[in-house]
Amino acid sequence: QVQLVESGGGLVQPGGSLRLSCAASGIIFRFYDMGWYRQAPAEERELVAQITSGGSLHYADSVKGRFTISRDNAKNTVYLQMNSLKLEDTAVYYCNAHGRSIFWGQGTQVTVSS
Repeated sequence: QVQLVESGGGLVQPGGSLRLSCAASGIIFRFYDMGWYRQAPAEERELVAQITSGGSLHYADSVKGRFTISRDNAKNTVYLQMNSLKLEDTAVYYCNAHGRSIFWGQGTQVTVSS
């Protein structure tokens, strides 16, 4: 059974930081491209950042320079370090594993508010 379990979300003030983690099980993690998506209320889900199995990185323009995605294949975990958070970063953040199949986590809420 495949599981992607996100953690690290919460409430933070503008300009603050959070680090999201996604622990994967049931897949050969190192073979999967891993990504973080987010969905705000009444908005479509959008790609935030991706790290491929080979380590290539991709970021949405809106988070470049502020967010950093990384992975630890030994721990089957992908991270999203989020700095200089803005009000518009408020959303549910989802972990995604893309390989021979596609899997999603349950999501973790990030709220940026003063």
